[in-house]
Amino acid sequence: MGDEGKIYVSEEVVPAYKSLLRDADLILPNQFEAELLSGVTITDFKSLAEAIRVLHRSHRVPHIIITSVRLPHDNEQGQEPELSIVGSTADSDFNPRLFRLKVPAFPVFFSGTGDMFAALMVARLREACLAANLLTTAHWQSPDKVAAIELPLAKAAEKVLASMHLVLKKTIKSRQEELKKMEGAPEFNTGIGNEADKDNERDKYLRLTKAAEVRVVRNWKDLVYPPDIEAFKAHAVHVELDPNVSIEPDELGVVNMGTGHEVGQGAVHQT
Repeated sequence: MGDEGKIYVSEEVVPAYKSLLRDADLILPNQFEAELLSGVTITDFKSLAEAIRVLHRSHRVPHIIITSVRLPHDNEQGQEPELSIVGSTADSDFNPRLFRLKVPAFPVFFSGTGDMFAALMVARLREACLAANLLTTAHWQSPDKVAAIELPLAKAAEKVLASMHLVLKKTIKSRQEELKKMEGAPEFNTGIGNEADKDNERDKYLRLTKAAEVRVVRNWKDLVYPPDIEAFKAHAVHVELDPNVSIEPDELGVVNMGTGHEVGQGAVHQT
């Protein structure tokens, strides 16, 4: 639907996306999409946890992972830039069981990471739920006694991030090799004038975009046999949420969040 504060679809389409949530067992929104779907502005971990609780309880989504989470103070000065992946499998009352994984942030915009992450998560979640004997249970939902970091969703995310990290590192290497070729190659259009310059710039852009496509097929072994999983272990997140906030929709289909972030003093319409 969007990213980095920008919506890619018509705003009139957002309610249609929300209406589909009740049929989903797993959703993988980025931070901006999680805000759109939950109606909660994410500014810190408490508001992030609140957004996940809304998605669990008002839309009955059992498994949620929010990708590319960037929060203030996530990256201290002098540290390598990181991204957070925050997930949760709801308990029997549809309260969140939160876990967090951190991954290095590469200084490149890759093409295809979202599709790769989604495809791998579906496969790894089924694998983890099979190991936990959950495939015959409703929505593959773990018993309440299972801690956040022991959830099949967390175990699946660890393997997925381990695989993706190595594939992206190899993609960057291939991209750098393509950049070297471009530096020594003649320009696409040897004419003169503005049109020739535009053609050359467009050719460079397309080649760079192609070079940043994730190398999935070439590195399939890294996907099947993820290396260094221990470096991507999930950590539990403990956030105190207001137990008095009503998240169940009333007879008008309105969820009273009490967040104050949206018009109507935190009321979110349940579609």
